[in-house]
Amino acid sequence: MAVPTHKTSKAKKRSRRGGRGGINTPAIHMNENGVYVLNHHVATDGTYKGKQVTENK
Repeated sequence: MAVPTHKTSKAKKRSRRGGRGGINTPAIHMNENGVYVLNHHVATDGTYKGKQVTENK
């Protein structure tokens, strides 16, 4: 079984683990009508990729 020869420093360990985790915010953009919408979702006004897909309530 492999055993490390030297102790791994805190800085080395933390820099290696630094890329993990974090907060992933969803990609939000404004469509042609000025409505904010998530990627791959229907906007609140019922449009998707510039086409009306559902009727407004």
